Amino acid sequence: MSNPLPVVVGLGANLGPRRRTLQSAVTELRALSVPAAPFRISSLFETEPVGPAQPMFLNAAVLLSVALEPLDLLDRLQAIEHRHGRVRDVHWGPRTLDLDVLWIDGVAVDHARLRVPHPELPHRAFALLPLLEVRPDALTPEGQPLEAIAAFLSPGGITRVEGPEWGMTASEL
Repeated sequence: MSNPLPVVVGLGANLGPRRRTLQSAVTELRALSVPAAPFRISSLFETEPVGPAQPMFLNAAVLLSVALEPLDLLDRLQAIEHRHGRVRDVHWGPRTLDLDVLWIDGVAVDHARLRVPHPELPHRAFALLPLLEVRPDALTPEGQPLEAIAAFLSPGGITRVEGPEWGMTASEL
């Protein structure tokens, strides 16, 4: 991809030092972003897990711009997860770090390894609400505002625990 595109990556963690892991992931995402492009961090949310019984998650989203093909971006995100001890042995199981490509500006991807927008986005407040904080004007590939979808979501099980400053550098504060 030669022209950088805005991308929203969802972040989640429910094992280990969750907040510190997410801060480290934000630092690594910042390094993937095109210099001088907008880089926005959502509030930090504590959320109930999906799937088997497990600890609560911390979730957030980051808007960055990348000059990568979607599958190349996925590979980079999975490498970041791996560096943070991510193990993929239980579907919807606990994890040290989860990074998902939630949305790419004007792009739809339907591949065995990656679907964008994230197929569960309309059903998951823990992903959609942080996304809308960093990109409130985000549209589906069909042109529907994601904000309209959020109006139908129950915010139950999601608590804002900190503003975007949790992931900012000292120079951004």
